[in-house]
Amino acid sequence: MDTKARALAPGVAVTTWKHRYTILAIILVTYLISYLDRMVMATAIPFIAADLQLSPMAMGQTLSAFFAGYALMQIPGGLLADRFGPRLVLTASIALWSVMTAMTGMAAGLMAMLIIRVLFGVAEAPCPTAISKAVSQWFPTRELSRTTGLLVGATAVGASVAPIFVVALIANWGWRAVFYSLFVPGVVLALVVWRYVTNSPAESRHVTAQELADYDDERSMEHAPLKASLMQSLRTTAVLWCAASFFLVGMTNWGLLTWIPSYLLQARGFSAEKMGYFASLINLAGAVGFSLGGYLCDKYFRHNMGLLISIGAVLSGATTYFAATAASGEWAAVCFAAALLTSGFAITPILTLPLIVVPKHAVGGAFGIVNTAGQLAGLCSPLLIGYLLDLTGGNYRFVLYSLVACSLSALLPILNIRYSPGGPDAKGKH
Repeated sequence: MDTKARALAPGVAVTTWKHRYTILAIILVTYLISYLDRMVMATAIPFIAADLQLSPMAMGQTLSAFFAGYALMQIPGGLLADRFGPRLVLTASIALWSVMTAMTGMAAGLMAMLIIRVLFGVAEAPCPTAISKAVSQWFPTRELSRTTGLLVGATAVGASVAPIFVVALIANWGWRAVFYSLFVPGVVLALVVWRYVTNSPAESRHVTAQELADYDDERSMEHAPLKASLMQSLRTTAVLWCAASFFLVGMTNWGLLTWIPSYLLQARGFSAEKMGYFASLINLAGAVGFSLGGYLCDKYFRHNMGLLISIGAVLSGATTYFAATAASGEWAAVCFAAALLTSGFAITPILTLPLIVVPKHAVGGAFGIVNTAGQLAGLCSPLLIGYLLDLTGGNYRFVLYSLVACSLSALLPILNIRYSPGGPDAKGKH
């Protein structure tokens, strides 16, 4: 029975659970595992550095290598999702990144590690853009911010699980076992995505006529030419300002995510176990911030997302400053938690806007542009921090002051974001 026939079919049973919630659960797990795979490096890097004899600069290179490949493939990954749909692109991405995660555990030196991490980034890059494409197809516009907040929150949950996971495995089997252990969950996830995540509700046999009525338009999958998709996004100024905002906010966010474990160990003298516990709590606060940011965005800031982005950037910068000047490691950890929580207020609406300001056929490309900027921040921030630590002899306070400056400077592009709150402009000019 085709989509229209299902929509008109009489006697359809009323159900509470809708298939898009199943899709949400699957992509939540996808985001969680992707960030677990990615963020175990931030916790494992001190142990890898001791084994492979890496300097702070080499540690920064190792942390940044993933983002070189990841940033490079964001826009191509988004265009592929626009052209071929999220199902194929997402399944292939999960399978390939799982292989590269396992290979990370095989690295025998710095050069091998850098090459593997770049390829890992290339493999994982299409994941967020394919997910954004799936979200734009599967969820009504009124639910986009909350859905985005939950999904980005899942990334922080993955980051919060990583420290405890890493410390437990390293204590018993060494750092290489951390990466080997993540291969099988990735393969299983790829199979689940291929089985259940169709390109749109209209293609799924699990979607009822009642659920189809929830959507504000026909969600059949559109296959647009790649050039048209990209040009549509590049002509939308809100997309470009979002990208600039995400780069500067991301410099602080990624700087904290990748270096907090080393900071707590080296600057605050935490034990490995204590570091794992506090780093997990800090990252969990980030998960709460993303989800809360999505709720606030839908509830109070749907027509002025720029204001919420500004609030998040200022609060994240202020609490990072308080962490730098904290009298104790424990108080610094509390401030870091607040910094990641409030950065979620900025990042969630930044990642929601590309789903709103362009037509649906161009969502993958638009999200790819914005996420490229965020991942360039992930590339630059760990390298900058490693360089500053080498330059200043390990002065973490100076590093944190630099991250504060990044957060506050984000206000300039944030204040230039303009968009039509009623939905995408058919011509893509905002």
